[in-house]
Amino acid sequence: MTQIRSGELDAQLARTLAPIYAIHGDEPLLALEAADAVRAAARRGGYAERQVLEPARGFDWSEFTHAAASQSLFAEKKLIELRLPGGKPGVDGAAAIAVYCAAPAPDHLLLVSLPRLDRPAQGSAWFGALGRAGVVVDVYPVDRARLPAWIATRLARQKQSAAPEVLEFIADRVEGNLLAAYQEVQKLGLLTPEGPLSMDVASEAIAEVARYDPYLAAEALVAGDTARYLRIIEGLRGEGEQPTFVLFAISSALFALRGGARLFNRRLQSAVEAAANRFRRPSIAPSKASAAATPGSAS
Repeated sequence: MTQIRSGELDAQLARTLAPIYAIHGDEPLLALEAADAVRAAARRGGYAERQVLEPARGFDWSEFTHAAASQSLFAEKKLIELRLPGGKPGVDGAAAIAVYCAAPAPDHLLLVSLPRLDRPAQGSAWFGALGRAGVVVDVYPVDRARLPAWIATRLARQKQSAAPEVLEFIADRVEGNLLAAYQEVQKLGLLTPEGPLSMDVASEAIAEVARYDPYLAAEALVAGDTARYLRIIEGLRGEGEQPTFVLFAISSALFALRGGARLFNRRLQSAVEAAANRFRRPSIAPSKASAAATPGSAS
C-alpha cells in the first residue's frame, strides 16, 4: 500500500500523478488543502472535467460504476470525486470501489475523501484496494508542540516571519482551532507588511480563538506543562465545559499512566507514553565492588 502523510503530498504530486487518491484524517482544513492540491495537479495534467458523487442513504452505486466507466463528454480526461462523510461505503459501495481499483480507467482520476477510519476499516478490502491502486493520504492534526512551526511556515508563504516568542504567543491564541489559525495568519498578511512581526503587532492583530477540550488539559498535565494546563482549564471554565467530563479525561490519563487500559484519544495516549518513559527509572547494574561485597563472596 502506498501511504503518505499530507505534508508529503506536494512532493508526490510533483513526481507523478497516481490514478487514485484517498484522503482521510482528523483535520478538516488540512484534508481540504490536500484535496485542493490533487485537484490542481489534475487540472495541470489535463483532467478538465470534474464529477462529484456524495453517496447518501439509498444511493445507487451503479451511478459510481457508470461515472467510472463513461468517457468524458467535454474533455479527454475526467476527475471523479467520491465523498464519503460517513467513512464507510457499505457492502455495495465496497464492492464497487474494489472492482474499480482492480482496473482503474486510464483517462480517469479518482479522488476519495473521508474522515479518519478506525483500524478495522483501514484493514478492509476496499480500503486496501485504494492503497494498492493509488495513494492513501493520512491527515493528522497539528498538535501544540508543532503549531509554532506550522504558523512559521504559513507566515513564510506570505513573506512574513516572527521570533519564537511571537510564534508561541500566536499558538496560545489559536490552539485547538486550526481553521481559525489559518484565518488569523491570513489576516496578518492583509493587515501588516512583509517582514518580521513584532509582539505588539501580533497581540493587536490576533484574536483569542483557541478552542480547548478536556483531553488537551489531560495531555498538558501528563506532559508537565503547568502553564498550558492552567490556561486550558481556564478556557474550559469560560466555555462552560462540564467539570465531570474534565475529571473523566484527566483521571483516564492518570489511570493509563499507572499501567491501565490504553486510551482511545491518540494524542493523549502518545503523551501518556512519553510521560511514562520520563518517569521510568533506568535499571542500574550492580558494580563489581558491590558484587564483591555480597555475602558469600569472601573466602
